[in-house]
Amino acid sequence: MDGVPPDGLSHLRVTLSENAYIGPGRADLLEFIAETGSISAAGKRMGMSYKRAWDLVKALNEGFGLLVETSRGGSEQGGARLTPAGQEVLRRYRAMQEKTRAAIGEDVAALRGMLRG
Repeated sequence: MDGVPPDGLSHLRVTLSENAYIGPGRADLLEFIAETGSISAAGKRMGMSYKRAWDLVKALNEGFGLLVETSRGGSEQGGARLTPAGQEVLRRYRAMQEKTRAAIGEDVAALRGMLRG
């Protein structure tokens, strides 16, 4: 079952307004920015261009307020970091994923038991 998550949860998208939503891709991007300190490195980890990663950061910041702060190059070589709000959005989204997995686990197992061969 390559590509099929063992817990059955392939996508959880939380939509709060037309411009404020988060799903697994945006959460992964935030997590990788936190780990690498770089939008470019986070995008590369996800197999996306810097422009695509930057566009997603811009959309997150426009929808939620400042989640990712950036600094230009120079002596510190620039970079990016999650703001406290960015850390909170990521933490809460990951918590929602875990709660969803726990809530659907029994039903996912029952449906898997019904699969043919």
